[in-house]
Amino acid sequence: MQEPLDETALNQLFLDARSTHRFLPTAVGEDIIVRLYDLLKLGPTGYNSQPARYLFIRSPEAKAKLAPALSSSNRDKTLAAPLNVVVAWDSRFHDHLPDLFPAYDAKGFFVGAPEWIEPTARTNATLQAAYLFIAARALGLDVGPMSGFKPALIDQEFFPDGRFKSLLLANLGYGDREARKPRGPRLAFQDVARVL
Repeated sequence: MQEPLDETALNQLFLDARSTHRFLPTAVGEDIIVRLYDLLKLGPTGYNSQPARYLFIRSPEAKAKLAPALSSSNRDKTLAAPLNVVVAWDSRFHDHLPDLFPAYDAKGFFVGAPEWIEPTARTNATLQAAYLFIAARALGLDVGPMSGFKPALIDQEFFPDGRFKSLLLANLGYGDREARKPRGPRLAFQDVARVL
């Protein structure tokens, strides 16, 4: 059996972590971005499908293209963050299944039942986004996820061939601890769970 993580790790991943709205002006290096992916890719997905695709945005030119898709309440903080990531889902994720899931013809299943492509891709890309957030915290980064953007504008600008579909957006970097707000309330176990 594995040992539980110690309190320091649990604090960094969950207990002391917050959604971050203001970041220090410290760049996130490409080595950290690659390490982030190397961790998050190990999280489980159905059929080992790995349908998420990641667009990391940090140049002023790319941020200028992102800006029109942002809601007014998210624009300033997103443009000020050192790194943004668009998590999208690949509508052709099943093309990789012969290599990723060789146990049987999973690609053939999706080719024969295309109505399952989007729900499978969305669910599993959402899982992968959560792995990204946990991996980022594990690497010492802070995360500010959001849904306040116009996916169609992002897709038009960054994914014009229509294959990838934007799912969510997050800001990444080293949070300004002085600007942190208290955590919002959480529902109690008895309000959301049962043990049978």
